[in-house]
Parts: sequence; C-alpha cells; structure tokens
Amino acid sequence: DLCEDPHLFVNGISSHDLHQGTLGNCWFVAACSCLALRKNLWQQVIPDFNEQEWDPKNPEKYAGIFRFRFWCFGEWTEVVVDDLLPTMDGNLIYCHSNVKNEFWSALLEKAYAKLAGSYEALDGGSAADAIVDFTGAVAESIDLVQGKYGEIISEQMKLFEDLLKVHKRGGLISCYIAASSGSASEVETEMGLVIGHAYSVTAIRKLRLGERLIFSFKAEKLFMIRLRNPWGKREWSGAWSDSSEEWKKVSSSERKSLGLTLENDGEFWMTFEDWCKNFTDVDICRIVNTSYFSIHKTWEKKMMHGAWAKNSEPLLNRSGGCFDNKETFLQNPQYIFDVKKTEDKVLVSLQQEDRRKYKKEGKGDSIPIGFEIFKVEDNRSYRLHKLTVQERVATSPYINMRTVFLKRILKQGRYVLIPTTYHPGITTKFILRLFTDVPSKLRELKADKPKMTCWSLLCGYPRRVTQIKIHSAEGLQKQDRSGGADPYVLIRCENQKARSPVHHDTTSAIFDTQVIFYRKNIDSPVIVQVWNSNILCDQFLGQAVLAASPSDPREEQTLQLRGRGRRAAAEVPGRITIKVFSSDDLVEL
Repeated sequence: DLCEDPHLFVNGISSHDLHQGTLGNCWFVAACSCLALRKNLWQQVIPDFNEQEWDPKNPEKYAGIFRFRFWCFGEWTEVVVDDLLPTMDGNLIYCHSNVKNEFWSALLEKAYAKLAGSYEALDGGSAADAIVDFTGAVAESIDLVQGKYGEIISEQMKLFEDLLKVHKRGGLISCYIAASSGSASEVETEMGLVIGHAYSVTAIRKLRLGERLIFSFKAEKLFMIRLRNPWGKREWSGAWSDSSEEWKKVSSSERKSLGLTLENDGEFWMTFEDWCKNFTDVDICRIVNTSYFSIHKTWEKKMMHGAWAKNSEPLLNRSGGCFDNKETFLQNPQYIFDVKKTEDKVLVSLQQEDRRKYKKEGKGDSIPIGFEIFKVEDNRSYRLHKLTVQERVATSPYINMRTVFLKRILKQGRYVLIPTTYHPGITTKFILRLFTDVPSKLRELKADKPKMTCWSLLCGYPRRVTQIKIHSAEGLQKQDRSGGADPYVLIRCENQKARSPVHHDTTSAIFDTQVIFYRKNIDSPVIVQVWNSNILCDQFLGQAVLAASPSDPREEQTLQLRGRGRRAAAEVPGRITIKVFSSDDLVEL
C-alpha cells in the first residue's frame, strides 16, 4: 500500500494536481492539465466519480477497480483498470499527484496505457491526440514559424482572437517548441522554456491597463497567455514571468483577478507576442457545438468511417496515394457533400487509426495523410474517374500526424472530398468528420456508373456520358430600364435538367456551372438555354444545341445564342462559353 488514506480526488481536481514521472509523456500530462480545467469534460472521462471514490466508512464497497471512458475512433469506449500501480521504493514511477494520497492522474494514465497497448506506447506522443481521446474534440495543429506569427502582427492578432474564442467556448490548447534536427530535446532555453516539451494553455486574457501602466507599456491593452509546465516547476523567465518587474507595476487586485501566484509551480504568464516568438507549434482542440439548445453557433456534423484498401483491379482499388500520383489518385475513397448556402464555412477533420498499438513491432508512427476537395457537377452521383471540368478548391497539409484538419469557406455547389495517404498502396482505417452550417448530406460515392436493373431492359441503359461546364454568358439582351438582366442557365438532356443560380443586374455573367448526364438516346441533343428570372414569368433569352458526341472538340468554345428550334434557328443577342466532354465508356469521366 502506498498510503493509509487513498483517494481518487483530494479537494477536487486541478491542473496543478499532475506531475510527470520517468515516462517521456509530458504531452499526456499537458493534456490532463487541460482536461482538469473543464469539469464537464473530465466528468465524461471519469464517470460516476463519486461512486468510484474510496469511502472509509464503507470499505466493503471498494472493489479495487476503476472505470474510465475515452473517445476511441469515433465511439466512447469504457476501460476498466485495477488499483495496482507501477512503483519503485514505495513511490509512483509514472504520473502522480502533488498530494501523496490522490490517485486520479495515475489511474487515468494506466487506463490510457491499457487503451494504447502498454506504458511503453505512451513514450512520446501528441497532446492533441490525448485531448481528442478525452473529449472527441476536433484537433488542429498550427506551425507558428511557418505561419510567421512571430513577425506578422495582423496574423498574430487573428490567431489570438481565434484562441480566445476556442478557450472561452470550452476548447483545449497545448503548445511546444519543436527540437531542430540534430539538437537534443528537453534542453532549457535561455528564457527557461524546455525544448521538445508540451505545455498546457490554462488561460488567455486581454489585460486592460490603467493610466499609469499605459504610460509604462505604451499600450491600452496587453494580450496575455498563461501556460503550465507538466513538471510542476521550471518556468518562463522573460517579461511578465512570476517575479518580473512588469508585475510590480500591476495592482494586487488585478494580479488576484488573473490568478497570479509567485511560486515555482510550473505555471506562468507571458505576452502573446513573446509566446508566438518563443514557441514553434500549437495544438488547438475545438469542442464543436452541435447542440440546437445553445446561444453559440451550432454546427451540423456528419461522420463517416472508411479505409484505404489495396486491390489489383483499378476500379476496386482504394489506396491510390496523393494528388501527385496522377494515374492512381482517383482510386481512393470518395465522399460527396453539398453546400446549400451562397457561402458556408466548412470544417474537415480526417483522423487515421491510432497506430500506438503497433509500437512494439516498430510500426507505431502515424502515416502521412491528407485530403483534396473538388467542386464537381451539381448533379454528380457516381465516382470520379477523370478530372476534366472539376475545380480543385482545397488541399489539406500532408503530415504524419494522426489528425489532419482544414477550415475553408466554400461557395454554393456540390463537392467531392478525397482522403488519401501520401504514398499509394498503404492500408489503414480512418474517420472523416465534416461540420457545416446547414446539413451537407455527406455520403460515400461507391458506384462507378448507373446500376443495370430489370427496368434497364424495358427503359434502356445509358450508352454515353457527357460532362458540360458552362463558364459564362456575355452580350445578353437587356431586360430592364437599368440596362441589365437576371440571367440563369438551364441545361436539358432527354428527361433530365439542371439549373444554375440566378445572377442579378448583368448582361455578362460568370456561371461556372457543371453538369453530367448519362444518356440513353445518343441522337437526342443537349440543349443549353439562358433565361431571365422574373417575378411572374421567366423570359427565354437564347440557347445552344449540342450534339455532344465523343468526337466533338474538348477545348473551351464560345457559341452564339440562337432562338428556339434546332441548330439553324435565328441568332439572338449573346454568346455562351462552354466546355463539353463525351465518352461512350461510362467509367472514363
């Protein structure tokens, strides 16, 4: 026994409870420090904590086991451990509390080690991964050096506001100084910071200065950040460190409101500018709000489980590698979604299977992964086989981390998201999470072409596939007194049709509308019409009739608009610029 009066918690839970042991898992301790700041989050990880607590009045209730819950690959998983903890000379070897009879951190570490496969699997890791496992948060990693946040003040202020918002809304943040190649980790800098060591962010504040301090610091507000070293000692020694001259100019009431303690407890303040200049990387874990009963923005969430899997048959292969692998790139899983608003902010998180369980085999490192997003035809329902008219709108970073994250504002339309490993032929599982303002209808594209059914024998089966991109229209007939029009494009093929959004007050519009048709009657033309939108009745402005055969030119072409009827109809004002691709091989496009 380690003590006579053991408890799960002593005087509650605090970010100061934790101290790192001999294991190189400062990242895990930093994540626990972050977790301890949010009661609603740690109560998910340590369920029914009051019932699990040691009760000296009813010792018979104690079973010697503890339950913890982790968000494991998209699902909450319960892990049960006993109370046997690794010790040496009567002291805990690994994570421990600063109070000898408090054991929540040591037991949580044991449960997490069980989930990962062993304590050894926790030697080296990412605080962001642990926070995601604790909370189901969406993790984003930012390289402060590459983004030049220490140099460009405007970018620095944007990042501060973003971190402040994340922190206020319950998100968790950690940071570290990456060791340069060839240099040792856990070496202290001149300013007291430890290289290759994870720190938890425990507070972010705008400090308003009184008149006396405005004169001293030549600013009305200071942007401040508070960090904690998991070792519980060794702190920043620069400006605004615990014993610095700067704090002596701040009143005791202001210091108290900031929670300033002048102890070597591992927690310290620094200016945000100094933080950007001294740290190299920050991991931001957003708790994305999906509740409709909230005063904050509510996101629509869709999550898909998938896998990169090898197959010698190209149409069945799902491990084609990144965009650079032109021949095989589209042989990856493909997911389609819609942006319904004129513009929508989209959050994408791609997370690969946790590979720590393979550490003993020497394969514990994460695989480099990423994804591409393409704006595709508004009516696409089948897999992409060739990139022609589609627009590449977003590329994530490709990094060997468990999670890749991207934020983008996308225009209205349909999109295909293609998650990939960097190299082809690599197999593993993944989960894809997409957050949008309105429902996106995210789903996997599995079919390569329309399915042959019994009805196909009666009604016919497609013999040709045609892609059309309507780029623009110009010189349209004026429709109102101001000399403008409200044009839109309507594309008809057999009994199918697609329509572009309306453009207002213009006789020259950029549509960039894409459509795809699977055609049963190849002699029936494709008709592209331009209409003017009116309140009572829309007005026909002209059309172009296309044979859309495989032998037609595939380059962009500008066509004169004509009246109703076949190709020989009279010319009307306006021209339309289009691109057409047709093939009798239904899996070419």
